[in-house]
Amino acid sequence: MEGLVQYRATPIYAVCKEYHSRSLPAFSVRQTRNFSRSHLLAMKRPQSFKPVAASVQPLESSLPGNFDNTLPSKEVLDLWRSANAVCFDVDSTVCLDEGIDELAEFCGAGKAVAEWTARAMGGSVPFEEALAARLSLFKPSLSQVQDFLQKRPPKLSPGIDDLVKKLKSRNTDVYLISGGFRQMINPVASILGIPLENIFANQLLFGDSGEFLGFDANEPTSRSGGKATAVQQIRKVHGYKTLVMIGDGATDLEARKPGGADLFICYAGVQLREAVATNADWLVFSFADLINSLE
Repeated sequence: MEGLVQYRATPIYAVCKEYHSRSLPAFSVRQTRNFSRSHLLAMKRPQSFKPVAASVQPLESSLPGNFDNTLPSKEVLDLWRSANAVCFDVDSTVCLDEGIDELAEFCGAGKAVAEWTARAMGGSVPFEEALAARLSLFKPSLSQVQDFLQKRPPKLSPGIDDLVKKLKSRNTDVYLISGGFRQMINPVASILGIPLENIFANQLLFGDSGEFLGFDANEPTSRSGGKATAVQQIRKVHGYKTLVMIGDGATDLEARKPGGADLFICYAGVQLREAVATNADWLVFSFADLINSLE
């Protein structure tokens, strides 16, 4: 991706409008020629919204194996209840789908990209390799991303809105850490009331004519171990005593490294990845379990 520096990269970010459903903001996209974090964060907040209603079937009845971590230990519960910060994965955790898969399907390359996503989330290939390979299969243009954001609003996982509200009521800071793209994650953060500066994610780059250039390889989440790096940075900057990571993939599990997350909770309400679930400190299938444990 080093060759990108000779181009004028044109990132985009979402700006809220109102959908026909008063329960969810729509998002338009505009270009900016100055690629800086301050421009990435400059997104207007909608005046009113409610999240999309979504439902999924519980997975407990179809478990491929037996797990001994579905009931938390006292130590795990104590860490969860004392958390100063909680970091969430986005795809298949906060949201019901994998954002890059949805964008690829919208652009006509869904099946091939989904196969790469499964390999990346299972930990069988380096994340940066899978990310570059997936994008090369369909090379989304600026206009395609704009159209996607207008026609495919975020689908939130059941209970995530209530969980975020509960955490915020306890003065627990909430972060979104994702291998997905800011263009699709900014709207999710706006719905949940999470500050845009609390997002760590990748950034699609476009040229002056809206042509796809690639992604910003300087983002920590663009490579393997990136989520662990992001969590370590968050902890170093803010000095959190207890930090929790919640997600479904191998890249989320990586965040539980020295100087990173004290606790990894595997959320399997959308996708159950057995190798990840087995190694989690706590395996949950519903955000209601996490909410109830804070009562």
